[in-house]
Amino acid sequence: MKQTKRWLGTLFVGFLAMVLAACSGNSGVADNGGGSGDEGGSGDSSEITLWAPFSGPDGPYMKEIVDGYNDSQDEYTVDFQIVPQTEYYKNVDLAINGEKNMPDVMIMHGDQIFTYAEKDVLRNMDDIMGDEISEEEYHPSAIEGASVDGELYGVPLDIHPLLFYWNKDMFEAAGLDPEQPPTNREDFIEYAQKLTDKENNQWGYAVPTLWPQEFIFPTIVNQNGGELYKDGQVQFTSDAVVEALEFEKSLIEEYEVSPKDVQQDGEVTLFLQGKSAMQLNGPWMLEQWEDSGINYGVAPVPQLGTEQEGVYANSHNFVIPQNTDDAKLAAITDFLSYVGDNAISWAESGQAPASKAVYESDEFQEVNDQSPQVAKQFDYVSFAPDVDNWGLATSPLMEAVNVALLGQKGVKEALEEAQQKASQALEE
Repeated sequence: MKQTKRWLGTLFVGFLAMVLAACSGNSGVADNGGGSGDEGGSGDSSEITLWAPFSGPDGPYMKEIVDGYNDSQDEYTVDFQIVPQTEYYKNVDLAINGEKNMPDVMIMHGDQIFTYAEKDVLRNMDDIMGDEISEEEYHPSAIEGASVDGELYGVPLDIHPLLFYWNKDMFEAAGLDPEQPPTNREDFIEYAQKLTDKENNQWGYAVPTLWPQEFIFPTIVNQNGGELYKDGQVQFTSDAVVEALEFEKSLIEEYEVSPKDVQQDGEVTLFLQGKSAMQLNGPWMLEQWEDSGINYGVAPVPQLGTEQEGVYANSHNFVIPQNTDDAKLAAITDFLSYVGDNAISWAESGQAPASKAVYESDEFQEVNDQSPQVAKQFDYVSFAPDVDNWGLATSPLMEAVNVALLGQKGVKEALEEAQQKASQALEE
């Protein structure tokens, strides 16, 4: 395994904090008697400590799974500790550096696994794979997302891709079938035009200039047949990347179906107010949509690109630190096997578990409207590239997307600057 060039104390800085906050929602911290991250694994081989960043509305669903496991048998106990999402990887790094006790097992996002595996912080999952847990029990995309150079470093919990939401009442008022969302770029533009009434501040789609462009922009690039990183180089000036940003900008300036200068969460506010008819966002939005009472639909992301179906995704995975006691592997294996068979509670949060026993079940199809739509995209998801500290490249790219959509710079100029900054950052 190759050595990394350097180790960052806090990965991805503000970008990562934003991703974590979105994945975990905006509710208060759920707790199970822990949550500070100050306590690590105990010396008792029958008790394992689990860390997770689920301090939003998803926390109680994971707690339900853990409580179910603890109640199902009396041989092992899982101590579930929720570390606030904005501080999660900071606490992980402190534990790695010996300033906090390391948990026995923890949740890690798929886009973090490469960096931590390359630093030799994570165990290869060969230590626990076998009769109780096997790769065949999970969707192949989830296994791919948890692997580095063909070696598995995580047991998948879920895959969470971008989703498409629409306001059914606004569709009906515009003469559109409220049960038939657009499936391609042509229909998307046509629908957006019919749904736009600028005099009444009503828009077909509000283009966000910030989050969740971290999911939207790579999705369109992938649908264009492009990649943000290939053959050891960032590809921000490739035709597929340029076309993706030009398309998003055209929704504002050419087709005029989006307001200008949409600020952070402005597109969410407009959707909740019934002033924007279509929305691209993630599974973590379920509770907010439900609480609002809007009449909405959810579906896979339309093919807004020019070449293929595709959607950008991240994932949650159970990983085991290198220093976890071998004596605890039996308890960890037993717990993860249980989760694989009993993660329907996670689906109730709006997510789609990666375990076939769950997402292929009849119960999963009925759990809610959203989770089955998430799983429909499993076959063609794309993840962040396996690049150490990819956030150093993502940051200037998202800055370029922002300034181009705000009209402060041209598309090509912004992407050329991002290419230079990202290349330099990854080479240092």
